[in-house]
Amino acid sequence: MKMKFLICIMIAGFVAISCKTAVNTAETPRPNMVELVNNPETTLVDVRIPSEFEEKTAKNAVNIPLAEIENNLDFFRKQKQVVLFCNRGKQAQSALDILKKNGIENVVSAKTLDNVSAIQNSK
Repeated sequence: MKMKFLICIMIAGFVAISCKTAVNTAETPRPNMVELVNNPETTLVDVRIPSEFEEKTAKNAVNIPLAEIENNLDFFRKQKQVVLFCNRGKQAQSALDILKKNGIENVVSAKTLDNVSAIQNSK
């Protein structure tokens, strides 16, 4: 009898723990990347190392390597909107995470230079 009671209590506990209240999981809609990249008020930031930037980058992009992101927080705060990019998207995501962690919300990642270049060349 004690065992049945204990099992019922455990089941009730699991049910209570697993029940969640409604949480708004709606994310902020992703901005239109084509509009952002083509907007003259958007700052394009290539987060790759300077030698890669010198070889090839997007039109009007500035180079702030990932290792220098935290040293340039004031720069990012002064921009209206920022689009980050790199070769494969990993560095751009890391830069985005650093900036968001520091309260900078006016940034998005276009992931790759190829993405930004394709948008710029599709005009």
